[in-house]
Amino acid sequence: MSQQLIDYYKAIEDSSARMLDAAKSEDWEQVVHFEGACAVLIEQLRARASAEQLLPEQRAEKTRIMQRILNNDAQIRYLAEPWLTHCEQNLEGQRAYLH
Repeated sequence: MSQQLIDYYKAIEDSSARMLDAAKSEDWEQVVHFEGACAVLIEQLRARASAEQLLPEQRAEKTRIMQRILNNDAQIRYLAEPWLTHCEQNLEGQRAYLH
């Protein structure tokens, strides 16, 4: 059963890699899509993890997977910064126009 937990981590990693690919292509709609998929997988993982535990060798694999996910996340954030700044400036401009 604990293999299913690792499968969730792998699925989250895959989704985060797809998010990164979309961010590299500046396809922000796809980034949001895969972010939603990650959120669903994380909730499913949390529910399953409360009833199951990983074996020691699986914990090491989980650590490697989590490091890759965190690396993907850092790259996505770096790529998203200019887009987020642009969105922020547009919102501020709209607020100024409305007042």
